[in-house]
Amino acid sequence: MEGNTAWLFTSAALVLLMVPGLAFFYGGMVRSKSVLNMLMMSFGSLGLIGVLWVIYGYSIAFGDDVGGGLLGNPLEALGLSGLMGGDALSGTGFAAFQAMFAILTVALISGAVADRVRFGSWLLFAGLWATIVYFPVAHWVFAFDDEESGVAGGWIANQLGALDFAGGTAVHINAGAAALALVLVIGKRVGWPKEPMKPHNLPFVMLGAGLLWFGWFGFNAGSALAADNIAGVAFINTLTATSAAMLGWLLIERIRDGHATSLGAASGVVAGLVAITPACAFVDTWGALSIGAIAGILCALAVGLKYRFGFDDSLDVVGVHLVGGLVGTLLIGFFGTVGVNEGGADGLFYGGDLSLLGKQAVGAFAVLGYSFVVTVVLALIIKYTLGLRVEAEDEVIGIDEAEHAETGYEFGGSRGRGVLSGTGVAGAAKKLEETKP
Repeated sequence: MEGNTAWLFTSAALVLLMVPGLAFFYGGMVRSKSVLNMLMMSFGSLGLIGVLWVIYGYSIAFGDDVGGGLLGNPLEALGLSGLMGGDALSGTGFAAFQAMFAILTVALISGAVADRVRFGSWLLFAGLWATIVYFPVAHWVFAFDDEESGVAGGWIANQLGALDFAGGTAVHINAGAAALALVLVIGKRVGWPKEPMKPHNLPFVMLGAGLLWFGWFGFNAGSALAADNIAGVAFINTLTATSAAMLGWLLIERIRDGHATSLGAASGVVAGLVAITPACAFVDTWGALSIGAIAGILCALAVGLKYRFGFDDSLDVVGVHLVGGLVGTLLIGFFGTVGVNEGGADGLFYGGDLSLLGKQAVGAFAVLGYSFVVTVVLALIIKYTLGLRVEAEDEVIGIDEAEHAETGYEFGGSRGRGVLSGTGVAGAAKKLEETKP
């Protein structure tokens, strides 16, 4: 028991490390005038959701069901009452581990709206979205019935019986659908897609991807809640699928563009991590390799959809997390096998029938639809009350200066809007005129 508890706390710390990893990954992908805002959106999510989770989020996600598999009792463990001082594996340790999932899921959305969202509006959205979307969906997916205590869980985990080991639906499809909804409401960046908006710091991107990969071993293997063989399966599959996905993404780049890039390698890593998350303890090595390679290829192709359909997903949250989450969740229906985990099920390629694939599809698209619709409503409410976007002039000059009164880098030993833009307010006005259709 002590070893399992130690592994759970270690895994929670590893998942927490993914938040600054994500901040660097996203921060390097934006322009230099937006890097601090991008970092702050991840760290702001950490602070806000960390507070909401311990007050009532854990209760909504893992309290005894009070809504037909839709909602846990928000008052059952208010302020984690009843958990402090008990068994760490089922109490504070589990609450801490799952808190990191909630924080990271919210932070993932931020990449879609880089460069153009007010920080205060982002925090308001993050708190509302976590409360109305993430906490209930976590209940659907992660809260299992406990016959011994009589506690009832969520409908996807129990009534439907879909498989999601570490959050393909609750985390990645959930965040990806919200990202799509949010960018449709908030609109395109000034100048997109005509103006090149290249990453300003690719070493940051690579560093962030490495930290994410490292932390993801806690994300996936830690979901076993024990230092056992299931954790080992999840661990090795997280390595295997991610490696295959990176190669798949680079292959597409080489064929399509004539060269493999560091940005492509980092993006392929994240695509593989996303796709293997729901399947990591339910597939064997061949399944992990296949899921990773397919995800790397499909996500590399999917990131171009924003140009075809005209939605400005700044850092490809839809192409990587929504598509990758769908790939991993649905492919369990093909590659799942009880040979590695008796708690799983056999997919089509391992003697199963269409029933598992059907369950996976229902769970995936239910989360997608709920997250998308609620996010649209929340975003519209904030847009027409507090306001979502910064002013166009502030967006052009730099959101770091406008929202945080800081800049990520000092040029020539001086500060100010003129330094950042090269031409100051007059240059911003000229740029706004140039970018008008």
